[in-house]
Amino acid sequence: MSLVLRAAVAERDVELDLEVAPGETLALVGPNGAGKSTALSLIAGALRPSSGSVELDGRVLADARTWVPPHDRRVTTLSQDPVLFPHLTALGNVMFPLLARGAPRREARRRAHAHLAELGLSALAARRPSQLSGGQAQRVAIARALAAEPRLLLLDEPMAALDVDVAPALREQLRGFLAERTAIVVTHDLLDALALADRIAVLEGGRGVGIGPTAEVLTRPRSPFAARFAGLNLVAGRWDGAQVRLEDGSSLSALCEESPGTQVLAAFRPAAVHLVEEGGLRRTVRALAPRGDLVRAVTEDLAADLPPQEVARRHLVPGSAVRLAVAGEDVTAYEA
Repeated sequence: MSLVLRAAVAERDVELDLEVAPGETLALVGPNGAGKSTALSLIAGALRPSSGSVELDGRVLADARTWVPPHDRRVTTLSQDPVLFPHLTALGNVMFPLLARGAPRREARRRAHAHLAELGLSALAARRPSQLSGGQAQRVAIARALAAEPRLLLLDEPMAALDVDVAPALREQLRGFLAERTAIVVTHDLLDALALADRIAVLEGGRGVGIGPTAEVLTRPRSPFAARFAGLNLVAGRWDGAQVRLEDGSSLSALCEESPGTQVLAAFRPAAVHLVEEGGLRRTVRALAPRGDLVRAVTEDLAADLPPQEVARRHLVPGSAVRLAVAGEDVTAYEA
């Protein structure tokens, strides 16, 4: 099933242009207020577009003349809250969408048992939601979502409420189930995007600011948010054939295949940044925070992961002036 979303919501100042191919998982990422929830609401039928249209597998779900109600869209949403019916068992919850679509009770029970077995939940079929852990409840919610046989599956931060020791196993299970299904995943988690998505769309200010294959978006980000999401520093400048010349007159050596004079973006990891006495990029430390066995120094626009001994030796505190440098082989520059 394919999705084409070209719609606007004027009162929210959101204009979206997204396509999802059959069997593809698209990750939507962006800061709060970027338009991610609006996109899901338009697709699910919780929100009407002020202009444009929503189409699923060639069927118009919403436009100026058409409105298909949510229950008739074959779109299922899975959020961070499992939202299971408290009075039903795990089996009953998974049977519910099957019965709602007219399946005979015996057939619904058989198929629900099969979905629970796929997720390793057969032993929990008779338990009610109050008797399930967070991870178990979320897996039951996944089984229920799959039992509905949606044309499109919407996942709204499905791992956000789970413990860190539970999320990896569930993420791996989701990866398998999404392999041949059309889906959209809204996430703030880099691991979700890496594990689940074929492509990433970056939204900012109600508009798409970048879309592409997951690996490309995460290695060659096009916006400050995309860079932060990927865990990279990002600066803009002009490639002179040997270095990236920044607007403040400083420069960075980089790996770059562009022609001299090209406006470029340069991306590099905070762990590749070190302090120097002369030259480098002049910045002011705004904050210091632990980062594993390192200390992350955050400046106006860059981050550097430094050994704690270096931070102590230089007496770094918020307000300290620093010079940051990074080796050319650790910087990738590409056309802006």
